[in-house]
Amino acid sequence: MRPAALEHYRVSMRIEGVGGTRILFLETDGPALSTAEETSDLIGNAWFEHVGVVAIPVERIDPAFFDLSSQFAGQFAQKAVNYRVTVAVIGDIGAFESRSAAFRDFVWESNRGEHIWFVPDEATLTGKLATRAV
Repeated sequence: MRPAALEHYRVSMRIEGVGGTRILFLETDGPALSTAEETSDLIGNAWFEHVGVVAIPVERIDPAFFDLSSQFAGQFAQKAVNYRVTVAVIGDIGAFESRSAAFRDFVWESNRGEHIWFVPDEATLTGKLATRAV
């Protein structure tokens, strides 16, 4: 039985397999993730669905995520670590990086790891997963 919390996102998501990894793609249209509860529901339900990666368009993330002083990005990252799910933020984050050296450093460090990735598009994400599988 699927947890009810995921139904909030069901209309604006799809799950695909890429190189042995199940990816939950949130579509661009839909509600923004703006609370710790919403990120917990999404990550927890992705884990329930045996998804290895949650791909979220930048448009679906509250701008507070990109302001590290809000602690939203750190809380989101901790959930990803706890549930062993990779979160991929898909889209142009250049404006956020240009406003904050700390955020730019966070992106650089995150992209070196396995818990949060920042990629420009879905093709880059699938390419990154292909190299990880090798």
